[in-house]
Amino acid sequence: MGDFKLTTVEEFEAATERLLETGKKVGADAWQYRVKNQTPHCKFGEQGICCRICSMGPCRITPKAPRGICGCDVHGIVARNYLKFTAGGAATHSDHGREICHTLYCTDPNGAYKVKDPEKLIRIAKEWGVETEGKDIYDLAHEMALKALEEYGKPFGNQNFIKRTPQHTQDLWKAQEVAPRAIDREVSSSLHMTHMGCSSKPEALIRQSLRVGLADGWGGSMAGTEFSDVLFGTPKPIDTEANLGVMNAENVNIVVHGHDPSLSEMVCEYADDPEMIAYAKEMGAKGITVSGVCCTSNEVAMRRGIPMAGNFLQQENVVLTGACEAIVVDVQCIFPALGPLSKCFHTKFITTSPIAQMPDSEFIQFSPENADENAKAIVKLAIENFKNRKPELVHIPDMKQKATVGYSLEAIVKVLDGVTNSQVDTLGTTKPLIECITSGVLRGAVAMVGCNNPKVRPDTAHIELMKKLIANDIIVVASGCSAQAAAKAGLMDKRAKDLCGAGLKRVCELADIPPVLHMGSCVDISRMMNLVAELAKDSGLNISQLPVVGCAPEWMSEKAVSIGNYVVATGIDTFLGVDPYVSGSSEVAELLTGGIRDWVEAAYTVETDIEKLVDKMIDRIEEKRAAIGI
Repeated sequence: MGDFKLTTVEEFEAATERLLETGKKVGADAWQYRVKNQTPHCKFGEQGICCRICSMGPCRITPKAPRGICGCDVHGIVARNYLKFTAGGAATHSDHGREICHTLYCTDPNGAYKVKDPEKLIRIAKEWGVETEGKDIYDLAHEMALKALEEYGKPFGNQNFIKRTPQHTQDLWKAQEVAPRAIDREVSSSLHMTHMGCSSKPEALIRQSLRVGLADGWGGSMAGTEFSDVLFGTPKPIDTEANLGVMNAENVNIVVHGHDPSLSEMVCEYADDPEMIAYAKEMGAKGITVSGVCCTSNEVAMRRGIPMAGNFLQQENVVLTGACEAIVVDVQCIFPALGPLSKCFHTKFITTSPIAQMPDSEFIQFSPENADENAKAIVKLAIENFKNRKPELVHIPDMKQKATVGYSLEAIVKVLDGVTNSQVDTLGTTKPLIECITSGVLRGAVAMVGCNNPKVRPDTAHIELMKKLIANDIIVVASGCSAQAAAKAGLMDKRAKDLCGAGLKRVCELADIPPVLHMGSCVDISRMMNLVAELAKDSGLNISQLPVVGCAPEWMSEKAVSIGNYVVATGIDTFLGVDPYVSGSSEVAELLTGGIRDWVEAAYTVETDIEKLVDKMIDRIEEKRAAIGI
């Protein structure tokens, strides 16, 4: 392996401790301290057995009080809470997709936003039955943007993208009444079902949880992914770096954070502008460094090679370096703590969306219509703040790893064509990957997704699970904060192939890929759904028969529950390392871990012991292999 070695979680933690020492000097707060103040957590909340949907309560279920004031039992309360949680996540991801569709409508050949992948736009248009012949590409973009926006409120029918699934899956969803209708309708129906005096039957509430999740995965999230590709380019493998060491003490440091690439793309454009770079030098810096946190980071990394400073629980660390001139945020997973923390340093905390307004921030409202002027203003504000930096507070950990990112479905198909000897016959299909699995070269695949969660030693679960999976010839595709955990550790460096079993190592060598493939942000889990759909169609198997499982070992948000529901409902067994707040109801827990298999051919496994979790995933993959005779 030469000089290559993984970065350990212990090294991550030592770097964080050093940054927290700086924070103590200026009286800064941090999540590590707040966790202690919130421990122990409310046990009623953790079990999902409290209800506050009307003002007769709040009610909480105990042996002495087995029903709420309205008479709802523990199973109804837990199921209602679970559906509300899912609906919140589906609304969030889908609203992201809506903003991307709006941005697509604002494209103009002379404007801030242009169509960078016209071929993909034409392909989606044909898929949706839209005439493309002889049309100006921008006229087509505006037409498709409107059609995509109609998916949110269409009065009849189902989501267009579900036609990408095998017919078996479509028939199953229809029979089980979980095929997603209009995106907004599913969110609205979920909130209606959970209103006081409506559904309290666990089966009905969990069925709707699957349906609203599918409206996210095969609706809003897929729109966010597909039309982002049209706008900003479909990702291809590109080299970048990850961890806090990507920040540059001699440069103006701008950190982008959140989930919507419309803002970060424009900030990157202006940070590269020669005029802005000259201005930074005039202000005493040597240049401008843009780096990212969370899923916005994934978006610009996979299209531009912008380095990844960290994932969810590192967002405060970028400020604690003392070298961050501006942390610019859009929506989702943003700590309100960044406001008061930034005031302890010279950092500008800039919020840009009416959806995510926070105290102690500078609000610069961003929209596709004013993208140019406001992105330029943000970059200029950061540059002018460089002179306010306090050198005695600057400490950037000398810690970073190389990573190859940007494995869209299109990129995966292209690189895996080189693995088998049947290139001519399989060009443009997933058959090379199928052949690797059926021949035993690969045992299967795991889709690793999700967040960080202080309930799990941050990043440990992601990294340790991945290491054991690749050692067992199981390839990992990763998105969101899970992908950044892999990148920070070095698992997205092509040299990490030496950590693999002999079969996966050979695939990595032939295809020139790392053993953990970066598929993008959390909305880009829709790419994984497209991948398994294509694998199923190319292999002649049902999705549920493929030796593929999903895993979210450190999930924490409503979005993650929505994702879990659409992954399971698509037919992929999903493994969780954090309990989804349903343990208070034996009926709901049994439905999610077994009963729903009768509906969608997959279910959840919850296991908080990480060693047991990975063993259960491997066992499930081997069971699937045996069931189809490989």
